[in-house]
Amino acid sequence: MQVGIDMGTASGGNPATLDIEELLATRLLVQGNSGSGKSHLLRRLLEQSAQWVQQVIIDPEGDFVTLSDKFGHVVVDGERTEAELAGIATRIRQHRVSCVLTLEGLDIEQQMRAAAAFLNGMFDADREFWYPVLVVVDEAQMFAPSVGGDVSEDARKMSLGAMTNLMCRGRKRGLAGVIATQRLAKLAKNVAAEASNFLMGRTFLDIDMARAADLLGMDRRQADMFRDLKRGNFVALGPALSRRPLPIQIGNVETSARSSSPKLMPLPDAPDDVEDLIFTPDPEEFQRPIVRRAPPAPRPTTDILAELSRSAPIASAPVSEARAPQPELSAEEREERLTAVLHEILDDPGSGFRTDPVLYQEFLVRLRMRRVPGPPMSLPEFRRRVAISRSGVDAATAGTEAWATALSLSTGVTDDLQGVFLMLAKAAVCGETCPSDARIARAYGTHSARRARRLLGYFEEQGTVVVHTDFSGKRIVAFPDMNCQTAPGDANAPDAGDVRSAAE
Repeated sequence: MQVGIDMGTASGGNPATLDIEELLATRLLVQGNSGSGKSHLLRRLLEQSAQWVQQVIIDPEGDFVTLSDKFGHVVVDGERTEAELAGIATRIRQHRVSCVLTLEGLDIEQQMRAAAAFLNGMFDADREFWYPVLVVVDEAQMFAPSVGGDVSEDARKMSLGAMTNLMCRGRKRGLAGVIATQRLAKLAKNVAAEASNFLMGRTFLDIDMARAADLLGMDRRQADMFRDLKRGNFVALGPALSRRPLPIQIGNVETSARSSSPKLMPLPDAPDDVEDLIFTPDPEEFQRPIVRRAPPAPRPTTDILAELSRSAPIASAPVSEARAPQPELSAEEREERLTAVLHEILDDPGSGFRTDPVLYQEFLVRLRMRRVPGPPMSLPEFRRRVAISRSGVDAATAGTEAWATALSLSTGVTDDLQGVFLMLAKAAVCGETCPSDARIARAYGTHSARRARRLLGYFEEQGTVVVHTDFSGKRIVAFPDMNCQTAPGDANAPDAGDVRSAAE
């Protein structure tokens, strides 16, 4: 279906039409200095196409969150873990809901990691959910820089890889990139080169004007025209816009950004005692607490999941369909439900080979399905409880002083190793047979016996355990701080869990 949206007025007074279906296949690059009208252009494009195509906006400054009031976009706060953002992005594709990922309040490296996790989550969605999505990235030079800056190399590679996937490989997955940048020279060339449609606004630097002229197929002597463009005026070229360079003026928008250009205001008349007013402190100043601005708290993940489950904006739902308020639960009842959901997940035989972030996303979904109120536990707390549960400790052992020492020692290892450490500690506290390599590997979420032996070597290097063998060659793991050790065990024995699974 061919859909043309009105972007404004072209030269000669004709309407400037953009073919959305063609744009989905050919992508768009917008370039212009600060104040040239890029954000206004993107807002016009989003408003005009909102009824035709799903939209996802990567918004570094939080300017596009106002789209939610009129067009029903879900606002996703970027101050979340990478696993949470990837899970939300996957469900965004599943439910075909337009959203704004706002990164306001994060530093540049956090913004790059959050945007990369979200874009990768959309890119990795299952094939059955490859519906067309217009992915708008404002200030794209931040997420796909041409050279390294003050951020870590790991964050730069992660963000650049996600942007490259969006522009180079996203078309077959239904992702159509629309990227806007202040300077072409700061944008990675392999990202910019994948766009076939261009809207070039006002720019002043020679290198940017030359690149803009090259992309539009214009003579470099004509590049000076980009200095003379007025705010909101762009030169368009591409199969979705025009086959020849076409000057256009962007039309009006229905919504407005939270921030706007500064306006001049007349100064007030200065009073006669102005110096006294400025230099005389107010007595209350010395008693007034210092207030430090903090970014707004992110919305609970359960609220966003509930919004995503709806096919229409919240504002459009009739009052009669409003969900009845859930009864309040006591702390004990809520803890029972959390524990029951956790046990359901861990009782699955395949859960041992699934990563904690994947299990965490399933945990959040099951909480929503069972209408468990209140904010969910954080990912670090979830990992901690999974590690304790997988250790197999019973209530009697959990109340001993030796187990309390084991829990204290486990905080000295990384989150992904706590499950293995506590499993070994439980075997030592209870005097059980030393787990085999296969059992240790399963606790770590792998099938590699070599990796299991490396884990034991790592614990020994940290000074938390001592590994030795008895006269028959069976392995023993001792914990000096707990004054206990495991019974001798065969390191090469098969994992009992795998044997039971095979028998079944």
